[in-house]
This record gives sequence, C-alpha cells and structure tokens, in this order.
Amino acid sequence: MKNVKGKSLRLTIIHVLLVTFIYSLTECNAQPTPKRSLLALSKTDHTLAIVDAATLNVIARVPVGEDPHEVIASSDGKTAYVSIYGGGSLHELNVIDLVAQKPLTDVDTRPLFGPHGLTFVNGKAWFTAEGSKAVGRYDPSTGKLDWSMGTGEDRTHMLYVTADAKKIYTTNVSSGTVSILSDTLITPPFPGAKPHEDWTQKIIPTARGSEGFDVTPSGNELWTASSEDGTITIIDLTTTKVSGKIDAKVKGANRLMFTPDGKLAFISSLQSTDLTIYDVKSRKEVKRVKIGHGAAGILMDPDGSRAFVACTPDNYVAIIDLKTLEVSKHLDVGGGPDGLAWAVQQ
Repeated sequence: MKNVKGKSLRLTIIHVLLVTFIYSLTECNAQPTPKRSLLALSKTDHTLAIVDAATLNVIARVPVGEDPHEVIASSDGKTAYVSIYGGGSLHELNVIDLVAQKPLTDVDTRPLFGPHGLTFVNGKAWFTAEGSKAVGRYDPSTGKLDWSMGTGEDRTHMLYVTADAKKIYTTNVSSGTVSILSDTLITPPFPGAKPHEDWTQKIIPTARGSEGFDVTPSGNELWTASSEDGTITIIDLTTTKVSGKIDAKVKGANRLMFTPDGKLAFISSLQSTDLTIYDVKSRKEVKRVKIGHGAAGILMDPDGSRAFVACTPDNYVAIIDLKTLEVSKHLDVGGGPDGLAWAVQQ
C-alpha cells in the first residue's frame, strides 16, 4: 500500500513539474508584438490576431467579445479598440493592450448601442452607434465617453473622421444616405463669453444599402457602394453634392477603399466571388479578381505594395499584389475574418 501511495505521489510531482516546464517554455517562446503589425478580427473564433507585417506570421491571438466587427489602433500603436456590434443591440468596445497582448477593461458605450465603424483621431476613439442612430467618441485619457451626436438616420454604420476632427462622414445603410457632420465655432452673443462648438449635419441621398465608403487621399471626393443596386455614388466634398453615379453592378457591396495613391478603388461584395477594381479618374472598371465566395473588410498597405481582403466565407484573408492586381497569398487569421487595421508602435 505504501509503494502504491509513493508511486502516486511521484507521478503527481512529475506531472506538476511537466506542466510547469511546458508553461515556462510557452512563455519563453511568446513573440513580442512587432513595431508594425496587421490586426485582423475573427468573428467565428472571437479573437484578434496580431500579425507581423513583414513575415505575415500570426504573433498572438487575443480573445474579444461575442460579435466583433471592426478594429482600430491608437496613434501610438500600443492599444487596439474592437467594436462589439450585435446587429445594433450590444454596447461594448473591447480594449486590447497590443504590447502585452492581452485584453484590458472594456468600454461600456451605453446609452449608445450597436457600436460598429471605428477610427482613432486626435487622441480619441470615434465610433458609430447603429442601434442609437448616432456617432460617439471615447477619450482614453479620462476613460469616458465625452461626445455624441445623433444622425436620425437608419443604420449609421461606417465612419471617417478628418485629421483635424472637424468633419465626420458616415453611411446610413437603410436610409440610403451619407451624413456629413461639421464642427464650427460659434461667436458668443455677449462680451466675455467663450466661443463654443456647434455641430451641424447635412444629409446627402445616395442609394439604399450604401455601406462601405472611402474618401480620396486628396479629400475631394467620397465614394460609397450600395449593396442593394450595386451602384457607386460619388460625392463632391467641396460642394457636398452628388457629382456622379456608376452602375458598377456590385450587388452585395460591403466595403470600398482607395489605393494609397488614390488611383484605384477596390470594392468587396458578400455576394460575389469577385473583388471589383475601378479607375478613379476615368470611373471605369479595371478588373474583377477572383478571391473566393464573398468578402468584407479591405485594408491597404500604406507603401502601396499590397491590399488585404477579408474573405469571410472562405476563412482567409486574400493578399492582392497592387502591381499585378492578382492574389499573391492567403492568410489564416481565424474563422470568419472581417475587420482589419494597422498598428504602428511609436
């Protein structure tokens, strides 16, 4: 009996030592986050993949909430924000420490529901709140939501904020409109009072299903694609009027993004096997690239060498060579990839 007990104790000690050794080995092999990394969300696995931009190796996978859709990094590249959408019903931004590769305290966006589109400008995280028909802003320095404005439009979804944080562009999918929110200073009506901000909105009709959009690098035009009729609406941002429409026939259009030089526009579709590419100047179709069974998020490499397209149904990210306009590689970041972003540590 004593021998049995002694043997059991030895086995337990060996097991503990083995587990400790494996854990230590795993910790030692953990790779630090590179200075420049690609961030990619997996909606199926509920993870944020941190990918080395040079080698395209997945460095880490960090758990996120139940319905992640978009991701953005802070200006210093050390923090990521993930919108937990839930079709407009949830109310959470996940905050990720990209250096330590671990989740931080979540941001509760209530009373704003359904955070989706994200950007980081002027030291703050801006987001659409689809369930509340609004745009909100989170200040990491105070840990609080410090501003919001309603659009009154249905499914306020994607977002672009100018570098000076004075203009916000957003698509309202079900209303078929684009909202332009502008920040101006109002001169006080009496001596001694300080000027104050006054946000105004202009609503521009486009087409139902207008969702993915981008602003040209020059800042002169906004292009948005409609998932319902497959058209592209072009807005002149100097006159804030529609300046053209393209019958692109991109049914199910999900995202639209310009190449860094502003010469080409890439349009993904959740209903098509093709990635559609348009020449911005001529407004003519250049090519349709076979990428899988549908696609969502698009991200351009700022150096103009490649584009990343999240092929959600195929569970990979397609990498497009911007010189040949062909698929050069597939990247596995987890099931159901969607939101993509760059993080560059300063």
